[in-house]
Amino acid sequence: QVQLVESGGGLVQAGGSLRLSCAASVRTLGRYAMGWFRQAPGKEREFVAAITWNAGSIYYADSVKGRFTISRDNAKNTVYLQMNSLKPEDTAVYSCAVNRYNSGYYSSLTYDSWGQGTQVTVSS
Repeated sequence: QVQLVESGGGLVQAGGSLRLSCAASVRTLGRYAMGWFRQAPGKEREFVAAITWNAGSIYYADSVKGRFTISRDNAKNTVYLQMNSLKPEDTAVYSCAVNRYNSGYYSSLTYDSWGQGTQVTVSS
């Protein structure tokens, strides 16, 4: 069973930056695509970004395109989410998860092994 641990969240002013990390407990994570999702209070979980096993393909939600960058270091079993130009509407709990199907990247239904999440709060 893969365990994922997110870190790097916090409180930041609008326009600021944060870098989230998602560390996996197993080396075999490098075989799978990974995704970041977020959930704001009272809202459904939404897709943020995904990256295939070799970073050959990357996907972003329109709301974060041009501001967020997903990357991975398979040697460190870690996936990152660099978030720049943060806005108050980016406030949410951010979670990472494993996509074993290497497809359906925009849907949370194709992901498992969710981490506990890390809180990101952007003040105006």
